[in-house]
Amino acid sequence: MGTIVEDPGKATDDLSESEFRERLRELPPSAKLVVKVLETDGPLPQGELAEESLLPDRTVRYALNRLDEEELIESRRSITDPRKQVYTLAR
Repeated sequence: MGTIVEDPGKATDDLSESEFRERLRELPPSAKLVVKVLETDGPLPQGELAEESLLPDRTVRYALNRLDEEELIESRRSITDPRKQVYTLAR
């Protein structure tokens, strides 16, 4: 039998499409909508996510927290405004 060797150049925390969808399936509709907005318009800061999704800021914040718990999003500081976080999908 052969030995499976991981590609050292590939991150081991990358999610397959099926893993991503499976984790997303159990989340609330607001989180699914935020994912859809990030797929089409991302990366975006929280305020723009609220504008694009037409969800209240508090709901977007909750959705982002849930997506972060499931490791479905990544965040980084905005280049244009370091006070803001910009969110992208983790795939």
